[in-house]
Amino acid sequence: MSKIDLSTSVGSLRLPNPVMSAAGTSGHGAELQDYMDLSSIGCMVVKSLSHFSWEGNPPPRITGAGPGMLNSVGLQGPGIESWKQTHLPELIKSGARAMVSVWGRTVEDFYLAREALDDLPPQVIAVEVNVSCPNLEDRSNMFAHSAKATYEVIRQFEGFRLPVFAKLSPNTHQLVEIAQSAVDAGASGLTIANTLLGMRINTKTRKPALGAIRGGLSGVSIHPVSVRSVYDVHQAMPEVPIIGVGGVSTGAEAIELILAGSSAVQVGTATFIEPRAMARIIEEIDQWCQDNDVSSISELVGAAHR
Repeated sequence: MSKIDLSTSVGSLRLPNPVMSAAGTSGHGAELQDYMDLSSIGCMVVKSLSHFSWEGNPPPRITGAGPGMLNSVGLQGPGIESWKQTHLPELIKSGARAMVSVWGRTVEDFYLAREALDDLPPQVIAVEVNVSCPNLEDRSNMFAHSAKATYEVIRQFEGFRLPVFAKLSPNTHQLVEIAQSAVDAGASGLTIANTLLGMRINTKTRKPALGAIRGGLSGVSIHPVSVRSVYDVHQAMPEVPIIGVGGVSTGAEAIELILAGSSAVQVGTATFIEPRAMARIIEEIDQWCQDNDVSSISELVGAAHR
């Protein structure tokens, strides 16, 4: 049995290891429990939910993009109240620690989502506020492209009883400024970062490959962008807890994000290819630590800055 201490603190959260699922890549509940013990994963982040049900974008919704993936699923979901009744019980039964991700089209949507989350059971340990979604009150932007809009959204969770993490977008040169606005508004920590905006065109039909035309690029292609994003924010705000996400498919890639400044990492696109990817990545992190004489994962957080 390994003697490596993989436990990590992400602000007030204490996790047995730094590996989490990324919202939108492991379903609304316990869909992956046939592939691994969900209680062995640091935390399961459910697909982003709103206070209303939403059908998502028109098909096609997913297309290949080199070694990555382009998606325009469009935040399809049953709504928070339905999720609590139909999906959450099975997730709790699996023994998982859960983080619920929420989204909205207006600032009021986020307030109503917060209201719907007031009665969550103790197995739900945190909330991720996905501000990397379209802002209908300012059609030129998503919330995470504006420091002011991000601040207004996170303020809706002021005084909330669970830790609140703002999920930010890498599609802006103001990432550090926007990260600071989220923290100023009361965010407990940050999830960095969401997908990159992209597009593909079917050369046979001469039409966009996705039904919504544009989509989010994920997978190993965006890993260097995620490492840079985490590094920049940690450099500017070393005291702020960060969850790093983007292109993690191996233990070494997870270690990279931890060295850049994240205390935990999320795994997303790799799960589509290999449903038990998170379990394998935990094993690879452990092996990397053994091979490199690291006794505790926490000593690596932000080490690239030292």
